[in-house]
Amino acid sequence: MDELFVKIQKLIADKLEIEESKISLDASFRQDLGADSLDTYELVYAIEEEMGISIPDEKANEFETVRDAYDFIKSQSK
Repeated sequence: MDELFVKIQKLIADKLEIEESKISLDASFRQDLGADSLDTYELVYAIEEEMGISIPDEKANEFETVRDAYDFIKSQSK
């Protein structure tokens, strides 16, 4: 896995209080990781702070899986 995924994985594990090993690119925030809407909001905020990017609300609402967030962050950090 690349450095970006490892960073995202750590953030998700911290915010959702789950083991990093449970977090894969294809994991669904809600179904697989047990996140609710407040959790996802806090995650987006943490990602913005950590990565120094801005994620529009409408885009954040489209994040269903870890891959969705990863792809967006990767596209912003070029």
